Amino acid sequence: MLKQLHLRSSSIQLYLAIFLLFQLVGRAEISGQTPASAMIPAAPESSQATVKKDNPVKITFDEKDPTIMFVESNGERFRVNSSTKQVERISFSEDAETTTAAAPLSPPGAPANPAVQEEKEDYYAYESGEEPFDYRLINVPTPKKVPKGTWNISFTHRFSQPIQPFKESAPRLLGFDSFSTSSFGVSYGITDKLYINAYRSPLCQNGLCRTIEVGLGYHLTDQDKKSPLAISTYASVEGNNNFTEEYTYNLQAMFSRRFGKRVFLFFSPAIHLNSNGQHRFNPRAEDYYPPATDAVSAFKLPTHGASFGMGASVRITPSVMGIFEFTPRTGFKLGQTDPIFDNDFNVTGFNHLSQPEMGIGVQYSIGNHSFTLTLSNTQTTTTSRYNSSNLVLSPRHLIIGFNLFRRW
Repeated sequence: MLKQLHLRSSSIQLYLAIFLLFQLVGRAEISGQTPASAMIPAAPESSQATVKKDNPVKITFDEKDPTIMFVESNGERFRVNSSTKQVERISFSEDAETTTAAAPLSPPGAPANPAVQEEKEDYYAYESGEEPFDYRLINVPTPKKVPKGTWNISFTHRFSQPIQPFKESAPRLLGFDSFSTSSFGVSYGITDKLYINAYRSPLCQNGLCRTIEVGLGYHLTDQDKKSPLAISTYASVEGNNNFTEEYTYNLQAMFSRRFGKRVFLFFSPAIHLNSNGQHRFNPRAEDYYPPATDAVSAFKLPTHGASFGMGASVRITPSVMGIFEFTPRTGFKLGQTDPIFDNDFNVTGFNHLSQPEMGIGVQYSIGNHSFTLTLSNTQTTTTSRYNSSNLVLSPRHLIIGFNLFRRW
């Protein structure tokens, strides 16, 4: 019996609060918390007619507390507590989390409440390890993460004839008929930070041939709120003749920075120890007749080198990127050494020619695959060799190639 009386009392209080709010028209000056029994001045009848016609009253209930309801009228919103007999004016966003029965009633001509609009999918967002760029731009490596337990396969292909001058390359299909070099590599994620890498290049010329590179990398950080850069480090050893002789040791850092949704900048400095070890790229006296002993003794190339690969990639669409890279170097520079002859055809000295690596490309990605069409001036792709043109081509003379990538 007492329970029924209590329910009737609550209902009477609720109806009373509704009745009082129905009399509210225009901009009632209610601040803070006002008792429900307070006198609320009535508005002129003309205003009431306008409210009823243009701003119908809308009532919703709090799902968590049935004694609380929300009343909307004339572009304003009120919270009514039938238990405490209190009425409070609130903003539309203040109760967005407490009521889901109906969307808030916005003032006439106002835009839709953004809180109830569905969030649009960001096609340029990505997770760590799913960066839109590849593990190399064209030749310059990037700090893309190697997730734990994943196998990442890369394949590079470079032709040898530059596309310029067109009169010479056109009959050979812009160089597609020329000699090409195909290299293959694989990396595996031991953890989400640590990975191993193996790579082989079949290119053979003076000082390098059938090079195998084995390395270990560590992903220090992604670009996030704590770090303005993505950073990885890498150390490797390269050996000629299928890793049996003439070893080169590499230490490299890889940095990237994202600007907005589309632009990425990269910097990958490296040290190459013993890159001209055993003086294997120096001229040899016995290669000339008469032997060029004096000229060879006077000419020395550096033993070690360093490179400073840099580049940029721009997302044209969520799946297509434009790429550019350039690699200055110092110390030993791979190139071509030409003899200087006197009038009697004796070798009196040598002239070493070398060109820095440069490339442009377009990358297309879908799922765990990517394909990059490249234009660069070198066929060498191992860490110690990609920084120079083995063909001694200037950045104006580029050869066609491509990169393929696949993750399992």
